[in-house]
Amino acid sequence: MPKDYKDITRDIAQYMAELRTATPEPMQAFTALAKSATADGALDKKTKELIALAIGVTQRCDGCIGFHVKALKDLGATRQEVAEVMAMCVYMGGGPALMYAADTLRAYDQFTT
Repeated sequence: MPKDYKDITRDIAQYMAELRTATPEPMQAFTALAKSATADGALDKKTKELIALAIGVTQRCDGCIGFHVKALKDLGATRQEVAEVMAMCVYMGGGPALMYAADTLRAYDQFTT
């Protein structure tokens, strides 16, 4: 059964909200770290999101794939840019990365429609 990345991110976001309620300080610190790390600098935000997506793929994290693909769509990343980053993931991560790289294109297509 194919994964639905819109559902995956929606479900995780719900439980992240619960974590924010249960542990507000650590979650605020994580949010501040994410905001700071992804801000434009020597690398632009889109490049940083492509890097984050690659890490999520090689770590086999469906939630990471969903959230970073959505962010990349919002930043105007093309399917070809994502595909080329996936080729690098396969190069560096072998067969397991290939499975998640293919799913990443599925996520891109899901967030496009």
